[in-house]
Amino acid sequence: MLILGGRGQLAADLLPLWPEARAFAREELDIRDREAVRKALAGARPRLVINTAAMNQVDRAESEPAAGLEAFATNAIATAALAAACRDVGAWLVHCSTDFVFDGRAREPYSEDAPARPLSVYGCSKLAGEILVRASGANHAIVRSSGLYGAAGSRAKGGNFLSAILGRAERGEPLRVVDDQVSAPTFTADLARAIKDLTDRLSGHPEHSGVFHVTNAGETTWCAFARAFLALKGIPAAIEGISSEAYASPARRPAYSVLANHRLRALGLEQPRPIIEALAAYVGAPVERANTPS
Repeated sequence: MLILGGRGQLAADLLPLWPEARAFAREELDIRDREAVRKALAGARPRLVINTAAMNQVDRAESEPAAGLEAFATNAIATAALAAACRDVGAWLVHCSTDFVFDGRAREPYSEDAPARPLSVYGCSKLAGEILVRASGANHAIVRSSGLYGAAGSRAKGGNFLSAILGRAERGEPLRVVDDQVSAPTFTADLARAIKDLTDRLSGHPEHSGVFHVTNAGETTWCAFARAFLALKGIPAAIEGISSEAYASPARRPAYSVLANHRLRALGLEQPRPIIEALAAYVGAPVERANTPS
């Protein structure tokens, strides 16, 4: 099997589950290089390809035209070429996507077949990639998740949300975090295990190709999540909750983007553990040290 985006935080948790896998960092195999991707797959003849590569700098994609084009080049056009290469060698493609394909107007978790209406350039590019994967004829699992954080951090972002919060708290800087966006932040170790279980179940069953939602169970705001994190770390820093309007980021985020894990459960697979348990595992602290984020 092959993992693309091989130095990201999700790939770091996928690799221990597939010791035989070959992981390609962007420097080794840029998925935007269609011919290089085709040759790599034709030579390796993998049974499974997991695509974690993405342009995920949401605000840059919104505010910088060149970055917006890069988002579509990576998240849509390159993904379509990858899906075609997987089809040609008979490989399953697991393509990682996002809750940002939704507009956030719902007040209950989004099912896998809920209408997608992205609010940002990034969300549009990821939805375009999903559509092109579905149209490719490749056996596929499009795995939407939310708010990923892992031990390896995001290369493109220089860490993750939690490492940024920790850094500011340790420096004694003011902490102001959005308190009106509800989602299910997901630990990449749990997402990786769920992908492994999913691909084991899908093997030999192309009729199950489609979209799957995989997140930790429950829901929280970013402000509550940050407070629970610092409590687990034993850091008594105050966090001020603010509105999305006050934060004023270039890209709009969905106000509510909790994902229902219906198709995962239909295959007899369990949704990953609750948000607070996953966060405690990430920190390496007992759950009792923090209140459940809500």
